[in-house]
Amino acid sequence: MDVEFASIETLDVEILKALQKDPRSSYRDIARKIGIAVGTVHARIQKLEDQKIIRGFSVDLDYSKLGYALTAVILMRVKGKHLRDVEAKLSHINNVCVVYDVTGDFDVAVIAKFLSSSAMDQFIKEVLSMDYVERTATSIVLNNLKENYNIRL
Repeated sequence: MDVEFASIETLDVEILKALQKDPRSSYRDIARKIGIAVGTVHARIQKLEDQKIIRGFSVDLDYSKLGYALTAVILMRVKGKHLRDVEAKLSHINNVCVVYDVTGDFDVAVIAKFLSSSAMDQFIKEVLSMDYVERTATSIVLNNLKENYNIRL
């Protein structure tokens, strides 16, 4: 299925697809797969990084194998004008994987990983003691069926 992108060229999408398949691919490998010059791949990737479409390269870890047995989804209600401050603080906490600004009964959704239930308990108590946090609701993930932010382009 072809997807239309408002501000990205088809060639850039092909480069992104190649990087999604194997982020360790060299510029030469990508150029060979797509049928373009190595310099073009380099320039396009640089442009995609400058535009913040590519925000970085990372390793996809299985945190459960590293001892992070608990994943929690924590919804938070925050006093309106202080929302950005709270979100900024949350985004700098090591256990926090994701901070979403959401609509509905809550203002923030956080996904975090913990080594133990006591570590999660301590985290929640710290969050509840933060200025402007009014309420939280926490759910523990029972099974992880998919955890990957790469959608198929």
